Amino acid sequence: MLNTVYQLKRPRQFEAVFKNVELDSEHVLVRPTYLSICNADQRYYQGTRDKKVLKQKLPMALIHEGTGRVVYDPTGTFHIDDNVIIIPNIPTEKDDIIEENYLYSSRFCSSGEDGFLREFVSARPDRLISVPEGMNPLVAAFTELVSVGYHAVRRFDRMAHARRNVLGVWGDGNLAFITSLLLKKLFPESKVFVFGKHRQKMAEFTFADRTYEITEVPEDMEIDHAFECVGGSGAARAISQIIDIIRPEGMVSLLGVSEEPVPVNTRMILEKGLAVLGSSRSGRKDYEGLISLYRRHPEIIDYLENIVGARIRARCIDDIVRAFETDIYKMSGKTIIIWDE
Repeated sequence: MLNTVYQLKRPRQFEAVFKNVELDSEHVLVRPTYLSICNADQRYYQGTRDKKVLKQKLPMALIHEGTGRVVYDPTGTFHIDDNVIIIPNIPTEKDDIIEENYLYSSRFCSSGEDGFLREFVSARPDRLISVPEGMNPLVAAFTELVSVGYHAVRRFDRMAHARRNVLGVWGDGNLAFITSLLLKKLFPESKVFVFGKHRQKMAEFTFADRTYEITEVPEDMEIDHAFECVGGSGAARAISQIIDIIRPEGMVSLLGVSEEPVPVNTRMILEKGLAVLGSSRSGRKDYEGLISLYRRHPEIIDYLENIVGARIRARCIDDIVRAFETDIYKMSGKTIIIWDE
């Protein structure tokens, strides 16, 4: 059957193309319903990625955060009209050591593979997770981003030493909000301190034990472990401050994405014996763990509602452009595209 795919042809220019989607016995057909714009989507849309990358990956449909409604399932895994979260990472092999989101062979929607800006998404059943009953669909739309934070915290829990009296999170955007919230729920005995630039944004971090502007950190501040959720031009300063403040043998988890290389004070990493842990994307086990956490702590979803930003109903390319342009000038929060049928 023909499928309408809304591809980004070049920065700020979408085009509707028609592709054939096979109806076979191994894939579930999903109609996207709620889609969330990520900063990675914006780097393609605005053309701020390296020109070689843009030339290599475009044209391509954007969006890798979203939910949909099942319209056809020959596998019997779901029922028609079930609401599902779509997992963008597509592994093509299994490895006993390396997780699916780090395998070179894995494919990822909206990064060299069409994302969810299309009429239908054909997915293996293991790339779909049922939306918990009664969950706010606007929050469900950015489950992928929350799973990225969950993945980083899970890796930290496995690899960091056991002294976790004070955990520091650098950043005051969506990822920092999510990561600090997850830390507080998963490690209730630990204090979570947030370090950011914007006092107004940090006012939303009501669950944190303390928040600090990065220019007003007490000289005697010490933390056991740190999470860098800044990325971009602010990453170098954040990492430098972390290295200064963190206790010896702490772990520095890096989550922020930067297009350019970031200078790091390796001498102090050596002298303090720090562990540096990179985390990127997520896999099915992170979605499963996150949904289980939602069931144990439904208040997490209530907190996440605070970062729902603009809501744009879309039926055509002009609506998609309006959503992306609105997202550029947002103060904070996640821009959600409500995909009208």
